[in-house]
Amino acid sequence: METLHIEGTKSSPEILFDHATGVLSMSGESYPENSFEYYNPVISWLSRFLKAHTGPVTYNIHLSYLNTGSTKCMMDILDLLEEFFLVGGQITVNWYCDEENDRALETAEEFKEEVTLPFTIIPVSEKS
Repeated sequence: METLHIEGTKSSPEILFDHATGVLSMSGESYPENSFEYYNPVISWLSRFLKAHTGPVTYNIHLSYLNTGSTKCMMDILDLLEEFFLVGGQITVNWYCDEENDRALETAEEFKEEVTLPFTIIPVSEKS
């Protein structure tokens, strides 16, 4: 299985899913013109990966904005990870949020409420 790497753009996140390490990362903003078309290969890759993977998985998310379509796709991703967790898979979700962006924190909290897998919201300072 190949590592999945999709370069980020102004409206779509960078995605780096490394099959060898089990570290899945997504960062940027997510409001592509067609979220379902954009995320379809990501969800397909993840589904295949989780069926073959036996080690721990870490999903690191640093998204400052998601549109409605992206929110649905993110829930589809989290549902796949939840299924993996419920059959004994080791999974950790780390959602990094700008500590001053209340909406981003609320979004992360809403996702966390929808799953039972280990899900940590990590406030970070965007000021440098």
